[in-house]
Amino acid sequence: MKRRTLLPALLSPWLAAQAQGGKPQTWIVPFPAGGGTDAFARPLTALLTKQLGRQVIIDNKGGAGGTVGATIASKLAPDGNNFFMGAVHHTIAPSMYPRLDYKLEEDFVPVALLASVPQVIVVHPGQVPVSDLKGLLATVRAKPGKLNYGSAGNGTSHHLAGELFKLQTKTFITHIPYRGAGPALQDLIAGQVDMMFDGLGSSANHIKSGRIKALAVAAPKRAVGFSDVPTAAEAGVPGYEVSTWYGLWAPKGTPKEAIAAMQAELRKAFATDEIRNIWHGLGAETPNLYGDAFGQFVSSETKRWAAVVKASGAKMD
Repeated sequence: MKRRTLLPALLSPWLAAQAQGGKPQTWIVPFPAGGGTDAFARPLTALLTKQLGRQVIIDNKGGAGGTVGATIASKLAPDGNNFFMGAVHHTIAPSMYPRLDYKLEEDFVPVALLASVPQVIVVHPGQVPVSDLKGLLATVRAKPGKLNYGSAGNGTSHHLAGELFKLQTKTFITHIPYRGAGPALQDLIAGQVDMMFDGLGSSANHIKSGRIKALAVAAPKRAVGFSDVPTAAEAGVPGYEVSTWYGLWAPKGTPKEAIAAMQAELRKAFATDEIRNIWHGLGAETPNLYGDAFGQFVSSETKRWAAVVKASGAKMD
């Protein structure tokens, strides 16, 4: 039997048993609704609900830069019904939170990379009436500390992207941490904060509507679907590159059959035009990184962000 027919045959008993049980599958999303993690989780779980024939529920558990939700997820039953949708933030957390109640690489099993998007520098057009990144730099250099930036919380990529920007441009912008990107974005749209270094996925629709203005993406090339937004290098800050990615884990001890079944369903979902179009609309590419390869990526990201935290001197606010 060929591999392509063998895998579904091996998985079908597991999937059939789970479907007959009727128990919903739960994904812990460690940030409030409205943020980047949520923007990718909702369409993906909606499609998986159709594919699996049973409900896939999102349970938002925000707080402490995503570490509250991670702690909760690490203690869930490893029965194949519970998953954790974390993000790049969780590879930063060990360097920012010395007393975490979980260890990402010990208490979870890596399942797959779900999406990756560049960070984007966005401003409230009324609060920061500049046309480009050079205009922003002129403003912050003229009045150090007057402008502020919101983030999804201490130790998130939003926070570190801001600190790295300040380090590379030798500027000072006041950091205001929130309990997630969603609440921070709402305050940015309302003009309560001046700017954000946000993951493009959560800012995309607000950029298109004109409620916030994108000055640059922190990537080596322009983002899919946002060809009019220059890279940071093109806009005057060469070498400024930060991406936000989202991944799926399962609690340690989850059966290998359940992990393999989920990976098969994700491959099926990512092959659909539905998910491809949504991902491109959010400035993301459809990924292809699973299991151990995803785990190795997570390890490398943890080391990379530890170096960024040390170099930038980022601290809890």
